[in-house]
Amino acid sequence: MGIYNYSIVDPTTVTLVGIPGLEYLHFWIGFPFCLLCIVALLGNVLLLIIIPRERSLHQPMYIFLAILAAIDLSICAAIAPKMLAIFWFSACTMAFDACLTQLFFIHALQGMESGILLAMAFDRYVAICDPLRHSTILTPTILSRMILVVSVRAVILVGLLPILIKRLHFFHTTVIAHSYCEHMAVVKLLSGNVQTNKSFGLFVAFAILGFDMVFVLVSYTLIIWTVFHLPQKEARLKALNTCTAHIFVFLEFYVLAFFSFFSHRFGHVAPFAHILLSTLYLLVPPALNPIVYGVKTKEIRVKVLRIFTPKDSFLK
Repeated sequence: MGIYNYSIVDPTTVTLVGIPGLEYLHFWIGFPFCLLCIVALLGNVLLLIIIPRERSLHQPMYIFLAILAAIDLSICAAIAPKMLAIFWFSACTMAFDACLTQLFFIHALQGMESGILLAMAFDRYVAICDPLRHSTILTPTILSRMILVVSVRAVILVGLLPILIKRLHFFHTTVIAHSYCEHMAVVKLLSGNVQTNKSFGLFVAFAILGFDMVFVLVSYTLIIWTVFHLPQKEARLKALNTCTAHIFVFLEFYVLAFFSFFSHRFGHVAPFAHILLSTLYLLVPPALNPIVYGVKTKEIRVKVLRIFTPKDSFLK
C-alpha cells in the first residue's frame, strides 16, 4: 500500500483549471465561446421550430437534422454553463459525481451525433443510388429503429466509462487540467493501474467514431461512383448539391474529433492548444450546422426569412 501513502481516497470534489497557461486570458476567452453558444442556441432552436411545422421537410434527412439539432443543444447545455463559470467567475470546483455525469453526457451525445451523421449518409446513399425505393426502405419504423440503435449504443458504451472510473478509489490529484470533464483528463487523476480505462476508452472511440466514419466514407464513395455515371451533367450537379451540406458537416465533425482524440493520447501538442481545440470541437459543430443547412436548404432559408422579415415587406 506504500504507493497510495500520498494519494487522495474517493474525493468528493474536483477542480477544473480551465485552459492551463492561459488563465490570465480566461475572462476574454469566455466571450467567443459564449458567442458560439448563443449562435448554436438560436440556430438549433430555429431548426426545431421550422422542421416540425414545414410539411415539405417531413422527410428522413430533415428528421435526422432535427435530432441533430436537439443533440447539439444538449451538448452546449452540458458544457457551456460550467465552462463559462470557470472563465468569468473562477468557479472551478465541481462535485466529482457531477463531473462524471458531465463526462457521460458529453461523450454519449458525441456518440449519438456520430450515429446520426451515419444515418444521414445512409439516407443520401439510398436517395441517390436507389431513389425508387427510398420511401419503402426508410419508413417511419426503420427511422425509429435507427435512432434507437444509435442512442442505445452510445448510452451503453459510454455509460461504462464512469463505472470503470468509480471502481478505482485512489487519486494522484483532484485538479483536472481541462475546461470540462473529458474522459482521459479524468483518468489521468487516478492512481494505480488505469490500463483498462485507457484501453476501453480507445475501444469506445473506435467502436463509435471509427465505425461510423468508415461507413460514411463507404456511403459517399458509392454515391460519388453513382453520380459520375449519370448521363446528364445537370443530374450530376443536382445529386452532388444535395450532399454538400452533409459532407461539410461530416468533415467538420470527424476531422476535429480525431485530431482532438489523437493529440490528447499520442501527440505532443501544448496543453492549452489541445484544450482549445477539444472545446472548439464541441462548440463549433452546433453553431455551424444550422447555418450550413440553412444556407443549402431553400425551404429552411425561406421559412427563416418569413420569421425575421415583416409580412408586408416579404410579400413585396
